[in-house]
Amino acid sequence: MAFSLGDNNGFGRRSRFRGSSSLAEINIVPLVDVVLVLLIIFMLTAHVMEYGLEINVPKVTRTASTTRDLPVVSMQRDGSTYINGNPVNFNLLGDELKRRFPGATSVYLQADRETPFDPIAQVIAKLGDAQLQVNLVTQPLDEADKPHR
Repeated sequence: MAFSLGDNNGFGRRSRFRGSSSLAEINIVPLVDVVLVLLIIFMLTAHVMEYGLEINVPKVTRTASTTRDLPVVSMQRDGSTYINGNPVNFNLLGDELKRRFPGATSVYLQADRETPFDPIAQVIAKLGDAQLQVNLVTQPLDEADKPHR
């Protein structure tokens, strides 16, 4: 902060006999610097907040709703594996599920429909080795999406 302490008489010292009225002024430059830094940080992190897993699950005919609160194992097209949106090593999948969800006996598996079946089968086998029941996540087929015969 900068302070203005009145006239200096041009000699660098204040006069003893004059009334010294101190006037405090806010220096705007540091404030603008901080605001610009915060703006840059926000601009760099804004796209990260919108990040989500884009998984296009297969569509099937409508079935009864069996939604339960279970851990979700997700697979993207490239075969990368996630537990509730957090990346996980495929080889540690069963151990991570047991560590994060100690009482879980089953999981949801959602895989993009473009994912080859081989990685999906490997994940199902890995979950089976961990004694976890696998529930596949699908999207209901709407009447408008059905092909006409």
